[in-house]
Amino acid sequence: MAGELILLFGGPTRERRVSVASAQTVVRELDAPRCWFWAPDGAVHELAVGELLAHERPFETDLVPSESARFEDLKQALDALSGRELFFLGLHGGVAEDGTLQGWLEARRLAFTGSGSRASREAFDKNRAREIARSRGLRIAEAITLDPSEADTARGGLERLLERHRRIVLKPVADGSSMGLRFLSADDDAADLIEAIESIRKEAIVYLAEAFIEGTELTAGVIDEERGLRALPVSEVRLVEAAGFDYAAKYLGRGVREITPAEVAPEITAEAQRMALVAHEMLGCFGYSRTDLIVDEAGPVYLETNTLPGLTRASFIPQQLAAAGIELRSFIDRQLALARRRQSRATLEPAYSAAGSSCS
Repeated sequence: MAGELILLFGGPTRERRVSVASAQTVVRELDAPRCWFWAPDGAVHELAVGELLAHERPFETDLVPSESARFEDLKQALDALSGRELFFLGLHGGVAEDGTLQGWLEARRLAFTGSGSRASREAFDKNRAREIARSRGLRIAEAITLDPSEADTARGGLERLLERHRRIVLKPVADGSSMGLRFLSADDDAADLIEAIESIRKEAIVYLAEAFIEGTELTAGVIDEERGLRALPVSEVRLVEAAGFDYAAKYLGRGVREITPAEVAPEITAEAQRMALVAHEMLGCFGYSRTDLIVDEAGPVYLETNTLPGLTRASFIPQQLAAAGIELRSFIDRQLALARRRQSRATLEPAYSAAGSSCS
């Protein structure tokens, strides 16, 4: 007999606000789930659906539960379960998406939506994902890794990269939702370079410095259907001001237009979908994923793959599902069915073998 459905959201990550917004979208499509809010301090609160939905401006304000935490930490909460529960993961970033959480769930034989720990780990590490992408013939931009403990080496690497490319983008090797995104150009003075390095040093996390490619930004979702993998209609990110596609642009709608389906040539759409399917399979993703690309004169370039992409009203997957004529409820039901099926196979690492793939 199937156990209770638990919607898990929040998390001790920089993307917890996005997670709350995703949970608000998802909970409307679920039948009486338990709502577990994983707080920034690690504690787990059980919220009523009404309290989750009543939280306003989720992208800008933190959710503060009205009741005390039910569990001191998530591991304690998981250990209190019967083992028959099913988790819908409405989480993003950090330990929620880098394979750590998935490993905890797998160790306890608990069913959950989304990719397993191995795929999550490899996709979340942008360096690792890029290596795998290149091995499968996907185009990637030139990049270097910046270690926050080696400021002199980082500066030299940035200077050499800027000699070859007029503009570069800095982003955390392991993070999402455009958190920590920075841009540098060859026209910046030395103070700008030093400031960027100092900021990275203070954050104490590894960054990727990638050649900025001038072109059209695209993102392509992939979902798992009964007949195999399916690439969804592609979305285009069009900046309407001289700005980057950062958190404010993505979730607050500042200086950006999101166009679904993308207004690009059919052959570009087809190639973007093909690359998204390759990325999903090469990383071993399960259920759904979203791959970001940028198109220059030679075609699409692979940037990264998200294993738990946002499901907020402002997110791309819901936009692409709508463009494909797929109801959000149908998508969510499919993810839950896949999670149950994976659990019944006595493994929580996806042994996925695509029966085929299609684009729409």
